[in-house]
Amino acid sequence: MAITAKMVKELREKTGAGMMDCKKALTETNGNMEEAIDFLRKSGAAQAAKKAGRIAAEGTTFIEINGNDAVLLEVNCETDFVTKNENFQSLVTDLAKHIVNEKPANLDEVLQQNLADSNQTVEEYINSAVATIGEKITLRRFALLSKSDNDVFGSYLHMGGRIGALVLLEGTKDEEVAKDVAMHIAAANPKYVAREDVAEDEVNREREILKEQALNEGKPEHIVEKMVEGRLGKFFEEICLLDQQFVKDSDVKVKKFVADQGATVKQFVRYEVGEGIEKKEEDFAEEVMSQMKK
Repeated sequence: MAITAKMVKELREKTGAGMMDCKKALTETNGNMEEAIDFLRKSGAAQAAKKAGRIAAEGTTFIEINGNDAVLLEVNCETDFVTKNENFQSLVTDLAKHIVNEKPANLDEVLQQNLADSNQTVEEYINSAVATIGEKITLRRFALLSKSDNDVFGSYLHMGGRIGALVLLEGTKDEEVAKDVAMHIAAANPKYVAREDVAEDEVNREREILKEQALNEGKPEHIVEKMVEGRLGKFFEEICLLDQQFVKDSDVKVKKFVADQGATVKQFVRYEVGEGIEKKEEDFAEEVMSQMKK
């Protein structure tokens, strides 16, 4: 039976499931609407859709390294309790292994890819976990890094995965050095590797702010420019990895620490769970009661 757009739309309205899930359900059931609804319920797609509007600001970061490739990802759920769940932890590990092996270009691509040795897509696999665990779960983001044989990855997960940092060093194979840099990144939260990476517009905007501040302090205009350049140095120390004081030795900057090992920082990525997500404030006791009801 031919599956029409009208049929897909009707099934979406009845279940709230995604378009591709609805099309697959109708195809598998030869267009039978009731059987398609049952198919979606069994696969977890319908249950996942019902939870789609809920806020998933908890979760974990995770790092998987496979040879010359590595991935840092963030998987979100609704409560911190779920991060201790074995099914959730297995899901996170499976997603990381899939991504580092298949190297998808973006989230849309990875969600439509089939898991190895499975007839499920990644999206279907996540929906199945939602049905089992009972919370909204999302693969929020991921970053893939690749290295040569002479370079090294450094990885660090803080607070059980609350913060994840992954760095690529060139010119060394010392994993302890790379891990120390990853730990620094997790702690200091730099935005860029070096000053040269900061957009000119961002630097000019900061320069104007600092200039206005100096003038408002009543400083003579002929020394304002020198003051601004000095204060810009502090600005770079806050956001640029190489300009920061190394957390394990505040007497040296990261740039010197890395250079002393004969290495350079090529790139890094740092994720903190839930950053940028507006989290619903809940009373802890209510959260516990909510979990008990499930």
